[in-house]
Amino acid sequence: MEQLLVDVTLILDSTVRLAVPLMLAALAGLFSERSGIIDIGLEGKLLAGAFAAASMSAVTGSAWLGLLAGIAAALMFSGIHGLASINFKGNQTISGVALNFLAAGLTTFLGQSWFRRGGYTPQLSGDQRFNPITLPFAEELRDVPVLGQIYGELISGHNIITYFAFLAVPVTAWVLFRSRFGLRLRAVGENPKAIDTAGISVTRLRYQALIITALLVGIGGAYLSIAQSAGFNNNMSAGRGYIALAALIFAKWRPGPALLVCLMFGFLDAVQFRIQGQVFPIIGEVPVQAIQALPYILTVVLLAGFIGRAVAPKAIGVPYTKER
Repeated sequence: MEQLLVDVTLILDSTVRLAVPLMLAALAGLFSERSGIIDIGLEGKLLAGAFAAASMSAVTGSAWLGLLAGIAAALMFSGIHGLASINFKGNQTISGVALNFLAAGLTTFLGQSWFRRGGYTPQLSGDQRFNPITLPFAEELRDVPVLGQIYGELISGHNIITYFAFLAVPVTAWVLFRSRFGLRLRAVGENPKAIDTAGISVTRLRYQALIITALLVGIGGAYLSIAQSAGFNNNMSAGRGYIALAALIFAKWRPGPALLVCLMFGFLDAVQFRIQGQVFPIIGEVPVQAIQALPYILTVVLLAGFIGRAVAPKAIGVPYTKER
């Protein structure tokens, strides 16, 4: 029984760690898409943020400067997306896909040019990374049955970005559904003409949403390279931006359900790590590739069966032209 508790706690601990970048990317997409901007480019922003954070941290030795660099890279990509989508009124999906390709090529090219490691950054250690935080009394309670295991292993021992990600969920819910800014942001995604008629700038609101998006997704990218890992490697985001976007749609553009979807994917991903190489009755050992695909398959199957119809903001993807 004790070993079962340990195994379950370790899986849940991995679930939290794996879900954090998805949560931050999903919350980031929530702001841009609620304002009417399709953000397929979450993947590219995650990747750019991860590379910039690891590069800056490797050069300066400071994880905090790395975090700022990750946010700055995401801001740059969001600025390009805003310019193409809002000012030039281009196709938002094509703009986002172009950003993803740009990030994939640029991070590999710059990584090879700067560090000569095939697109990888140097390994990070010490103050170059965000290290785990031990919460008060975690060590003292570690030997207490059940409670000590949960508090000492599952709640304590995460880095500051992990705690920020979970705090960001209720804050996002409050901002979007309880504040004046959130009301205007949701309104501009539903009926920008009404917002414009009220004397509020649609362009300014959408750019503000993209800035918040960049802040969150930049932190998510930094988490990948200087918190969860110890450096950047090629294609480090590994489709997490797309998964976060799917989680957002499955959650019907609401922060609470988006958190649950990201945790579910994180749990399935944690389980697949645990069962790799296991020999199962009748079928024997399953190929690693099939095990790695399991979280994606099960996520789609489970969510397709329970989600129902998701209705996007009415003005999403539609450029707004101010009437004269």
